Amino acid sequence: MIQAHSKSRQQAESAFTKTQSQFLARTRAVVEHDMTVLARQENTARLKEARLAKEADDRARTTAAFISKRSLTA
Repeated sequence: MIQAHSKSRQQAESAFTKTQSQFLARTRAVVEHDMTVLARQENTARLKEARLAKEADDRARTTAAFISKRSLTA
């Protein structure tokens, strides 16, 4: 029992399907972009944390070396 639709209805359904497909493709692209941005932010935060830890360690070593050098000369 297949009913034939009018030409205008077929055109409207075709236009709706096309619009819906474009919307879904756009949504998918936005989601992918958001995931990329989130991954980049997480990576940046991880690298910043590692850099700050290294800088703090370097400062502590420099301070310790300075203090030990100073106590040897005093």
